[in-house]
Parts: sequence; structure tokens; C-alpha cells
Amino acid sequence: MNEINIKLCRREAEGRPIMVGLVGAGQMGTEIVTQIGEMKGMETAVVVDLSEELAMKGYAHSRKKTEVVITDDLDEAERALAAGKRIASTNYLLATRLPAVDAVVDATGSTNMGVVISLDCMSHGKHIVMMSVECDITVGPILRHMADNAGVVYSLAAGDEPAAIVELFRFADALGFEVIAAGKGKNNPLNIYATPETERENAERRKMSANMLCEFVDGSKTAIEMASVSNATGLIPDRRGMHAAKSTIDELNKVFVPKEDGGILTNRGIVDFAIGVHPGVFLIVSTNNDRIKEALIQRDMGQGPYYTLFRPFHLCSIEVPLTVAQCVLYGESSGHPRRRLTSECIAVAKKDLKAGETLDGIGEYCYRGIIERHDIARKENLVPLGLVKSCVLSRDVPRDEVISYDMIKSMPDSVLLQLRKLQDNLPL
Repeated sequence: MNEINIKLCRREAEGRPIMVGLVGAGQMGTEIVTQIGEMKGMETAVVVDLSEELAMKGYAHSRKKTEVVITDDLDEAERALAAGKRIASTNYLLATRLPAVDAVVDATGSTNMGVVISLDCMSHGKHIVMMSVECDITVGPILRHMADNAGVVYSLAAGDEPAAIVELFRFADALGFEVIAAGKGKNNPLNIYATPETERENAERRKMSANMLCEFVDGSKTAIEMASVSNATGLIPDRRGMHAAKSTIDELNKVFVPKEDGGILTNRGIVDFAIGVHPGVFLIVSTNNDRIKEALIQRDMGQGPYYTLFRPFHLCSIEVPLTVAQCVLYGESSGHPRRRLTSECIAVAKKDLKAGETLDGIGEYCYRGIIERHDIARKENLVPLGLVKSCVLSRDVPRDEVISYDMIKSMPDSVLLQLRKLQDNLPL
């Protein structure tokens, strides 16, 4: 990271900072702009949101005070940037098409917009930092493939748990350790039947959307994040929905290990999550080299044969500018899916659903997301979580049953759906 800082300082001195386009100026987006304002060699060129007021608010806490021009016109925005001004807009095409912009951060939280923004970035030579993990687990492999062909980087966002886990995985894998398990701690209570109504009071206290909090509490977000990790690493869920075992940090390398060694795992090389370990992400690794084992004992890593690598923090949006720098300076991602999905997020009914019912969104009333191996989900014809919203059911679905394509009467057409169909038919 010191090398990144050196390169950013050089760009600052040369007057050619990395220019960032941000789409989505909510809590996360505003924090990104604010953090960029603390850094050398990087500037926010344009902030886009649904209203001019929201886009302007994205700049409110940045210490880099420059004149902000409100416009949806590409030519006017280009002239303003050339004059040293910054842009607030309701037109996402300014972020993806302004020649001065090097990388675009999608912080919309919309799976469909994540696809639209990514495709336009590729058409105009912009790196893509994908903060919608929901989008990544649905069409990440084909977006990464298309980005490679376009000569740009498609990347998960540093600071989010998937990228933080991938960082640990890359470290351990490069050193030749066997990765037994990769996981995260869950810092919200787990209630698989949570709804926005059950979480509303707590959400208001925390100044966040009740739907967003529900997505965390019902386990959907954890399933989504660990599916993203699985698809980036090739690690698999040990069972449908993962184990969700209780643990402390010290117990991780005793719990998330094979059953024959006193743990809970049937397989090696899995993704999971722990109740009681937060904040932070972890890897359980092993080695069969006696000399390395001795060295690990000397470094206070324990007697083995399983060792815990623990990152005790992930700073969410605050770390995202580092991904932008990686993309632009080195052409590297903070994490990206492999060519094919390893895991799928699928939908499970949270209540008894009726034929003819139109399904709502993730973190609402109808369903929750859980993880399953992609090959199993495909064999059982299960609908990917990212495609379930606004589907109409052809028959009743009882609570706790997974939703398959056989239960769907109609599915809304979208760029997301068409891209997923292409992805499903890509050659291995």
C-alpha cells in the first residue's frame, strides 16, 4: 500500500490525479467522496444520484473544496472539468462517458443499474468498482469476462467483506497454505423470518433503511457476500445455507475444521460464517510441512494443525479508493469472480406464498437468500436470488421451500436477465 501512496503523491505533484466517477451518493457513496477528499493524487470528478440535491450532498463533507457545477449535459460537464470544477448530475452517463474519468464506482445498490453502468463503462474505457455484491453474484463472471475483453478492470470493492476475505485468501494461497475455510463474523442477530416491519424500530435508531437492515438480519446479505467469495476463490459451501456456527476468535481453528479433527466440516475448502465473531473476516489454513509448522509455533500461531488468519476490521466505503488506485495504477482488482460460478444464492420463502403473487425484493417480506453450490442449484432448476424480484408465481409455495423456475409464471425482462442467460450459456 505504501507503493500506492508513492504513486498517488507523484500524480498529485504532476497535477494528474486519478479521476473518479461515483454513481449513488447515499451513505456509502458520500463516505467514498469524503475519503477521497483526504487523499493525494485522487479526485472525485462527478457525483450522480436521482436528484441534483442528493448529488450535491455527496460533496458536502469533502475537504477538497472546488466549485461544483450541476449539469446533465456531457459537453458542459467536460468544459467544467477542464476548468477545474466538479460535477453533480442526475445522468449516470456523465460518470461513464466523461473522457477525464478513469474509474467509476457503482454505489447505487441496484442490481439492474450495476449491469447498465458496467456495460457503459466497458464501452468507454472506464474501470468498474462494483459495490453491488447482489449484481456480482448474479452476472459477475460475464461482466468480468467482458471487462477483460474491453481492456478494463472489473473489481469488487476493498473494505467490503468479500474483498477483505479475498485479500487474505490471495495471501495464504500465494504462500502455498491449504485453505480449509474462509468466513466472516456476523454482527447482526440472525432471524430468518425478519421483515422490514420487525426491523423498523431498530433501523430508525440506526438511521438506515428497514429493508437494508432486514437483508442483514434474515441472513440474505451474508449468503450474498459468501457466494461472492466462493465465486472469486473456488471455495464451496459445506452445505446449503452454511453452518452459521457459534465461535470466538480463539475457537475458529477448532470449529471450522474437518469433523475427524473435532470440527463441523464435511469438506475442506469451504465458505461459512461465525456467530459471535465480529467485526472481522477469517481464514483457517493448514500445512503439512513440519518445518513450517515449527516456524508457526515460534510465531505464536498455535500448535496446529490448523491456523487462524484474522483481519479484525473492514472499513466498508472508507477503503474503496484503494481499489480505484489498484485498478488505475496496476490494472488489478481487489477481487473478482472466476470464469464460472462456484456458488449461487437462491431464494427461500419466508412465508406461505400464493399462486399469482408478485414477489418483492431482497430484504422484504416474501423470501430470503441462502447459498448453494451452483451445480446443485442448476440441477434443481433454482432461480438465482438476483432474478427473483417481480416474478409472478404459478403455484403456491409454502414457507421454507426454495423457489424454482417451475414455480414461476412470468419473469420481468431486463438487461440483467439477458446477461444472465448469456452467462449460463458461456462455454466452460
